[in-house]
Amino acid sequence: MDLTRYVDELQRQLSTAAAAGGEDARDLAARLTAPLDAAVRLVLLDALSDATGEISAELAPGSVDLRLRGGSPEFVVAPAQQPDPPSPSESASELRHQRPESEGGATSRTTLRLPDHLKNQVELAAARDGVSVNSWLVRAVAGSLEQQSSTSATRSGSGRRVTGWAR
Repeated sequence: MDLTRYVDELQRQLSTAAAAGGEDARDLAARLTAPLDAAVRLVLLDALSDATGEISAELAPGSVDLRLRGGSPEFVVAPAQQPDPPSPSESASELRHQRPESEGGATSRTTLRLPDHLKNQVELAAARDGVSVNSWLVRAVAGSLEQQSSTSATRSGSGRRVTGWAR
């Protein structure tokens, strides 16, 4: 996606607005347009990034990623894989673990710092599953929380099995 057309249009509109202010305003607008080019591109990339996050939340478990190639943004769409129809013997818990669903539809942006070796493993696992890193991490967190929830419920006496980690 070439952002030049959008940046040029913004510069044109700035020049048109400055024309109403006289010669000094036109000169100022002309001097500002070159430095604004990079800033406008960054703002557009930020808006596109936010949009891909919102779209991915709606497409989950599919996703949309924004990548830069040669300074130009590129969208990569990873559609959700159609699961095999569940057999009658599969429990609802097993199905939820396979397809964690976003609750409430709202999403939040979180910065996650991973050691390089762990990041590489996450990227490989996401590629192996055919999903984006973000979708893979959402599934991993949802699965972990579901497991913790069922483990704490079992420990509280609601079941006869105890599962979890022991050291």
